[in-house]
Amino acid sequence: MMNYPLLIKTILNRSYNLFPQKEIFSRCLDKDFRYTYGDFYARVCKLANVLRSLGIKQGDRVGTFAWNTHRHLELYYAITCSGDVLHTLNIRLFADHLTHIINHAEDKIIFIDEDLIPQIEEIADKLTTVEKYVILTDREELPETTLSPVFHYEKLLQDAPAFFDFPELDENQPAAMAYTSATTGLPKGVVYTQRSIYLHALTLCLPDAIGISERDIILPAVQMFHVFSWGLPFAAAFMGSNLVLPGRRLNPESLCSLIEQEKVTLIPGVPTIWINILQHLESGARYDLSSLRYLCNGGAALSKKLVESFDKKYDVKILATYGMTEASPVVLTCPLKSYMDEWEEDKKYAWKAKQGRLLPGLEARIVNEKGEDVSRNGKEMGELLLKGPWVASEYYNDPEKSAESFKDGWYHTNDIVTIDEEGYILVQDRSKDLIKSGGEWISSVDLENNIMAHPAVVEAAVIAIPDEKWQERPMACVVLKQSEQNKVSAEDIINFLKDKVSKWWLPESVVFIEQVPKTSVGKFNKKVLREQFAEGKTPA
Repeated sequence: MMNYPLLIKTILNRSYNLFPQKEIFSRCLDKDFRYTYGDFYARVCKLANVLRSLGIKQGDRVGTFAWNTHRHLELYYAITCSGDVLHTLNIRLFADHLTHIINHAEDKIIFIDEDLIPQIEEIADKLTTVEKYVILTDREELPETTLSPVFHYEKLLQDAPAFFDFPELDENQPAAMAYTSATTGLPKGVVYTQRSIYLHALTLCLPDAIGISERDIILPAVQMFHVFSWGLPFAAAFMGSNLVLPGRRLNPESLCSLIEQEKVTLIPGVPTIWINILQHLESGARYDLSSLRYLCNGGAALSKKLVESFDKKYDVKILATYGMTEASPVVLTCPLKSYMDEWEEDKKYAWKAKQGRLLPGLEARIVNEKGEDVSRNGKEMGELLLKGPWVASEYYNDPEKSAESFKDGWYHTNDIVTIDEEGYILVQDRSKDLIKSGGEWISSVDLENNIMAHPAVVEAAVIAIPDEKWQERPMACVVLKQSEQNKVSAEDIINFLKDKVSKWWLPESVVFIEQVPKTSVGKFNKKVLREQFAEGKTPA
């Protein structure tokens, strides 16, 4: 067999050679923009030439601080196909974390969307390796900024050659990197290779993964800094799918309008987005969503109620997925098996709310505290361990954290899960979020999903509070619909749960809050709630 390297430039060349007329739509700060994969290829070549003119060499880290737009997509390919390392910076990180990851990665240049300039200006004097800044803007002239030296993206591209001879690379060399969102401690870096990105993108296109094809029109509602929008922009170009890039506007009105306007078939995002869209639709808003094949969910667990509501009310299907920064990120997807079509409706919805089954090419173990594999009965809980060609083997320049998470050839996820007889995995909790009451485990995720099935509830997060007798007890932090505020009591929530969970799982207390705090990638930030309600304190 040929020794044929798996490279991202193969994805780029395929999109140009086979799908030059397929479209990329981009919602920029001031206007919409539309072009083809053919036009895209020429601009990627120009950008690759620009990178060399700015002094970037193979292996140098190039930071991007940008929304989901065509310019960000061009950076994805020009950087990686040139042999440089794409470092997508999380625009929602606190200043100290952002400073840490730029310095830790040793970024040489940062490409910045115009409206995000102030966030980089705030930390520029603390950045030790950044030599240049490039502004992504629709304006003819650069906006005022204290950053220096600073360049105009479009003017750089204007005079650059539209051809670049992309090099033959080692498939195992670094192509990109991202950092975890870090609810505790500093963010940890994960480096992705040419090979890992190629294999992950290709696997997403399998029918029983996400099934991406040339016919798809994909709207990434998950940010491109979040593990490269789950790798979907790579998979889309591989298959020639149209892309719809929504920029910074991720509100329900904008997303629903784009779905209708562009006939979107697939939109990946987190539960918060789906909850907001559902509320928007239930308020009376009307859109033609008939083009949708899937809302593709990740980042946090789904509630069965959410899956059922979209399906029954709007004929919109949700496909659950599961992953993490350390796994490129997708590990599980949740299509039903053929014979499950014959199951009763309620059982099918329960299965669709699980995280799903392992993608081809990966291996998993679920082990208890003794390191033994748990039974496949959907009840016995254990930690999920992973290995595979797109799973990291270490954290970037962090031997201490690497030793904690990567052991004996396995990545230890810290996620506590069950696996049923069909091979479907259900995340019960992060290990730090499990509640141990009287020596028995309580799943905060399971409790949350049951609470969110209450018709008056928008969101719910369950945390552990100290208890002298039982060690820990669950506290439910509940967000009510605006129309239901002051109408639903803590007792109502407890009564709603009584026939759904074991008696000893019932929350010790229920508090009503305005919103559940979120991490920078939209997950529930229970650390904030634990600090707020430390020692079992309740709101004044």
